[in-house]
Amino acid sequence: MSKTVKHKTAQTPPSRRMPNKQVRPFFEKLAATIDEPVTELEYQSDFELLIAVILSAQATDVSVNIATKKLFAVANTPDAILQLGEAGLKDYIKSIGLYNAKAKNIIQTCTALIQNHNSQVPDNRKDLETLAGVGRKTANVVLNTAFGQPTMAVDTHIFRVSNRTGLATGKTVLIVEKKLIERIPEDFLIDAHHYLILHGRYTCQARTPKCGNCPVFEECMFKDKEAFATL
Repeated sequence: MSKTVKHKTAQTPPSRRMPNKQVRPFFEKLAATIDEPVTELEYQSDFELLIAVILSAQATDVSVNIATKKLFAVANTPDAILQLGEAGLKDYIKSIGLYNAKAKNIIQTCTALIQNHNSQVPDNRKDLETLAGVGRKTANVVLNTAFGQPTMAVDTHIFRVSNRTGLATGKTVLIVEKKLIERIPEDFLIDAHHYLILHGRYTCQARTPKCGNCPVFEECMFKDKEAFATL
């Protein structure tokens, strides 16, 4: 039974659209069960956050935190990381996937921050996306987490949760991002990214969603939720 349902989940197309009247209760219930809607990346400054997010691409927050704890203890400014050099930086992040490319991007980003932004992290998408290793998703995370802007960084968790629940269905990350911004109540927009990512990471998981313990079970439009609730 369990294996059959798991296979079905992987093949299930996006759920039908969640009715408008269920969107606010959906976020109210997430807010009631997630005490701290914050990133699990560890950082003490906007710059540290930027570097951590660049490193987090195709890597877990846990693995990034292990690496940055040692890195930031010796280099947590653009100038300090440049003094390490690309080879020195790699020694601190080699436990993280794609570390060669990430080290190169971080060195380029630190150079650009010093030359063009007075060593400060830009607070706008245009400038952020000119930095090496910073795409739309990374920019959205920084704008939301560091600067409190109502952006939506759609990662694999949020993409899955949005489609599975019917909150925002779409075949591409950009489509889902735009639909989420349109549908999420304004008073939940700032924290919505973290509500959804944490819900996807710990409850609405990819292979075996924990529907039996889901706070938004009633609002969710996932057609197989009853089957998973019995597992």
